[in-house]
Amino acid sequence: MTTVFPDTGVGPLLRDWRERRRISQLDLALRADSSARHISFIETGRSRPSEDMVLRLAEQLDIPVRERNALLVVAGYAPRYAQTPLDDPAMASVRDGLDRLLAGYEPYPALVVDGRYDVVAANRGIALLMEGVAEELLTPPLNAMRITLHPAGLAPRIRNLADWRADLLTQMERQIALVRSPELRTLYEEVAAYPVPDRADRDADGRGADRARERTPSFALPLVIEHGGQVLSFIASIATFNTPMDVTVAELAIETFLPADRETAAYLRERLP
Repeated sequence: MTTVFPDTGVGPLLRDWRERRRISQLDLALRADSSARHISFIETGRSRPSEDMVLRLAEQLDIPVRERNALLVVAGYAPRYAQTPLDDPAMASVRDGLDRLLAGYEPYPALVVDGRYDVVAANRGIALLMEGVAEELLTPPLNAMRITLHPAGLAPRIRNLADWRADLLTQMERQIALVRSPELRTLYEEVAAYPVPDRADRDADGRGADRARERTPSFALPLVIEHGGQVLSFIASIATFNTPMDVTVAELAIETFLPADRETAAYLRERLP
C-alpha cells in the first residue's frame, strides 16, 4: 500500500525549494546520489524520505539551517541543529572571535547582525557614524535597517540614499524570499514606508555625492555619507560563517565598510587613532 502524505508534508516543501533554486529533479537526484524517480516520489508524497535523505537534499538545495530543522520536523524527525543564544557560555569562543575581528578592523566601521538585522556587536567606527542618530533608534535591540533608513537615523546624511536604500530593500526582499520570515516581512514593510529626506543625494553645495562618486571605484555601489562636514565613501562587504552547525551562528552576518578613497581613510585614522 502506498501512503500519500498531505500537501503540507516534507515533499511539497522540498519541491518548493527545488523550484526556487531552479533545479530539475534529475539534476537534484544526481547531486544527492539518488534517482529522479525517487525525488519525484518524495515530492508527491508517495515516498517518505529518510532523515539522511532530507539532510542531503537540503544540503544540495542550500537550504538555511533554520529551515532544515523545519523540514526534519515535518518529515517526522527531530531537529538536527541547535539554536544556542549568543550570550550562552558555550558561545564564548564565537563572541571572543567576533570582538577581536571588529576591534582589529578599526578605525574602519564593522558590525555583526543577526537574521533580523538586529545589531549583535559593533566597533568604534560604527559608533562614530551613528553620532547624531535619535535616541529612540539606539535603544536595544538596535536594528541596522531602522538606523540606516529612518529619517531620524542615518538617512539624512547618506548622500546617495536613493541608490543605497534601493539596494538594502532588494537585499531584504531576497532574504524574505529565502526564509519567508513574518518578522522580516513586517520590518521590510516598516522601513520601506519611511519617507525619504528631501536632501537625499545632495549636500550644501549640491555636489557631495557627485564628488564622492568621482573618487570612488566603480566596481561596487559605495555608501556615501556625511560626518562632521566631511563626505565619506565606503565599499561594504558581508561575510558569514562557513558550514555552521548552529542556527544562531548560521544567521550571523559580519558587515565591514572599507574606505573607498584616501580622504575617508585619513579622516577615520584621525578621529579614531
